Amino acid sequence: MEETLSSLAAWGYLAIAFFSFGGSLLIVAAAGVFSSLGKIDLGIALGVAALFNFLGDNFFFYLARYQKQSIMPYFKNHKRKLALSHVMFKKYGSFVIFVKKYIYGLKTLIPLSMGLSRYPFWKFAVYNFFASIVFTVSIGLSGYYASGFIVSLFDKISDNPWIAPLILFSILGAIWYFLERATKK
Repeated sequence: MEETLSSLAAWGYLAIAFFSFGGSLLIVAAAGVFSSLGKIDLGIALGVAALFNFLGDNFFFYLARYQKQSIMPYFKNHKRKLALSHVMFKKYGSFVIFVKKYIYGLKTLIPLSMGLSRYPFWKFAVYNFFASIVFTVSIGLSGYYASGFIVSLFDKISDNPWIAPLILFSILGAIWYFLERATKK
C-alpha cells in the first residue's frame, strides 16, 4: 500500500488528467482524498481535473459536429439514450451542461447530442468551462472533507472483501435500472 501511495505522487496527476478527459467522477473524488492524505496538492489536482474535463467535453462536441459519419456506427445500439439526451437538452437548455457532469452515462452523450444539433460551439465552450470548474471543485472538496470516512470505509472493506462486489453491483444495477427506465418513457 505504501509503495502505491509513493508512486501516486509521480503518476497521480497524469492519471487525473487521463481519467478526467472522459469525465470520471471517481478520480476527482479520489484526488480530494489523496490530497487530504498529503500525497498530492489539492489545487493542482483540481486544476488538472477541470482542464482535462473541459477539453474532453469539447472534444466530444467537436467529434459529433465534424465527424458525424465516423462515430454514428458506434451509437447504433444507443439511439434511445442519444434521443433522451437530446430531449433533455431541448427541455432544459444550457443548464443540462452543468447537470450532466454528475450523471454517469450521460456525460458523453450530452456533448455528442449538442454537437449533432445546431448549438453554437462558443456557447457550449463557455458553459462547459464553468461547469467543469463547479464539478471538479464540488466533487474534489467533497472527497477532501469526507476522506476520513472514505479511508475508514476502505479499511472495513479490506477486512470483509465480499462487501466490495456487493456495493459495486448494487451501484451498477441502480444506474442500469435508472437509464433503462428513463429511456423507455
